[in-house]
Amino acid sequence: MQQEVLRAFKFALDPTSAQAEAFTRHAGTARWAFNHALGMKMAAHQQWRREVQALVDQGVPEAEARTKVRVPVPSAVAVQKHLNLIKGDSRTGGLTDGVHGPGRPCPWWHEVSTYAFQAAFRDADRAWANWLASVAGHRAGRKIGYPRFKKKGRSRDSFRIHHDVKKPTIRLDGYRRLLVPRLGSVRLHNSAKRLARLVGRGHAVVQSVTISRAGNRWYASVLACVTQDIPDRPSRRQNQAGTVGVDLGVKTLAALSAPIAMPGRAPALLVPNPRHLAADARRLAKAQRALARTAKGSNRRRNAARRVSGIHHRISERRATYLHTVTKLLASGYATVAAEDLNVSGMSASARGTVEAPGKRVRQKAGLNRSILDASPGEFRRQLTYKTSWYGSRLAVCERFFPSSKTCSACGWQNPRLTLADRVFACAQCELVIDRDLNAARNIAAHAVPVPQPGTVASGTGETKNARGAAKRPATPRGGRQAASKREDPAPAAGPPRESNPPAIPNPREPSPRAMPAESPIP
Repeated sequence: MQQEVLRAFKFALDPTSAQAEAFTRHAGTARWAFNHALGMKMAAHQQWRREVQALVDQGVPEAEARTKVRVPVPSAVAVQKHLNLIKGDSRTGGLTDGVHGPGRPCPWWHEVSTYAFQAAFRDADRAWANWLASVAGHRAGRKIGYPRFKKKGRSRDSFRIHHDVKKPTIRLDGYRRLLVPRLGSVRLHNSAKRLARLVGRGHAVVQSVTISRAGNRWYASVLACVTQDIPDRPSRRQNQAGTVGVDLGVKTLAALSAPIAMPGRAPALLVPNPRHLAADARRLAKAQRALARTAKGSNRRRNAARRVSGIHHRISERRATYLHTVTKLLASGYATVAAEDLNVSGMSASARGTVEAPGKRVRQKAGLNRSILDASPGEFRRQLTYKTSWYGSRLAVCERFFPSSKTCSACGWQNPRLTLADRVFACAQCELVIDRDLNAARNIAAHAVPVPQPGTVASGTGETKNARGAAKRPATPRGGRQAASKREDPAPAAGPPRESNPPAIPNPREPSPRAMPAESPIP
């Protein structure tokens, strides 16, 4: 079925020194414009608060005062009009009309693209709207704090440029160059043949380009409206493969109920965790020690910080590439992909505790948190959400508190005393012996419920959940707050409880008609 979708094509850039300097200037412009727009919104908000407090001091109830006071928050259009009235011009020494004196803001506006200002103003509008929606409870996920200003050196260098799609000025110049207004022809590090062919056939229209810096490289993300075939049902090959259950973890990245074949490797049920952060831990620690020994504001510190950011960027790129490979194989190879509803923010919460009740084994928990975040289960779930809609498959989610690891995938018997140290699940009822992660993957495949496609339910906290964390921590019957974490039902099945790994367990390495040993991971 032909559909128009917005897709981003990301390319690494090889700019000249002059172009890299222009990139930095545009990124600074976008940062200044965002802060300018946000400052105007904050000023309007503070004025509203002062007027509300004045009415409250006069004896008006606060709820009534909040409804009476109306202070409009300037939008992107209003901010743009206001800036046009007050901005200076370095070419004339004053305002754009050359009448007023110097000291006006933004006298360098003519040196950069005006779209960098407009895009930043829209970003400020979006940040403000997200905060209001979060305060009102209309936004799923964790609470969003009050918008903050962007600081040079801490915020990401990025800017966005639009154009008129009827008179395009952002276009490809062959397969290895990208024409950007005010920046000229920028060489691409990788080929844009795929996007160029889509544009040449009339199947894609470029909407905008976002240029950002990550580590020591500049990237261009070209947003295009692409007309493509979106299957509305699984293919014959996907239907034959059926459903695959995915149990995410740290020891192995994913345990599957059905095997997949990674490029250049044999099919296997266990997808290994590359541990990208641990692989570069020694190099990263050495670079961070060198950074800590430098003086603030020095050139050596700037170079050391560049080395640290380059290592972090390389780790993130490797992690993203690996996750994209695995999720694409799952979404395109099976009709249904079943996953868990994990609360990653709760699982990776700190164990420090409070002054009155300090936590235990804080350092060990911090190491576990790093391993969890390095595996990126939230990003894994996010990629599965949109890729299943691309390839005709569907995503199914298992209930968060379902005891997938403690339940036998063959007969349904539960082992309430199974701990994380028990890596093999042994059923005392049907004598099934299987790796605990593979057992959980089979339970997830059997008990997951398909989720609606994006856009089929109303937005908000009622019908949707954030894959990265709990929308709201549910209240306990005693009025407290439940700790957000991955849990399993401790209630045993009917009958007396049995100990974890009872002594009469057959050796999983010995052949048995009911024994299912763990599959060897992908080499």
